[in-house]
Amino acid sequence: MSESTQIILGIFFLVGVYILTRYGITWRIRRASLFIIRDLEKRKALDPESAVELPYGKKELFKVGIRDFKPRALESLIHDGVLGRTEHSMYYLKRRLEDLRSNIQ
Repeated sequence: MSESTQIILGIFFLVGVYILTRYGITWRIRRASLFIIRDLEKRKALDPESAVELPYGKKELFKVGIRDFKPRALESLIHDGVLGRTEHSMYYLKRRLEDLRSNIQ
């Protein structure tokens, strides 16, 4: 195999790995989002009066262990209008999971 062919294959391999990691991160954020929504539904945090504090809503200075996507998913859900945050950093659902699924289909 010529040197130029090896370089081209190497570049395609790197691009493929990059694309797969992006899909993997998106998949993990989506799973974390579903976990957060189900957790808030289970706690019945459906309006600002019933808002609850979430342990993964706090920023940690030192992260030990595997990468946690829940804080990123939490910010994404707030930005998309699915969750609400009170001034005391408590969280509640603005839209339920069934409503979100009906909008997708």
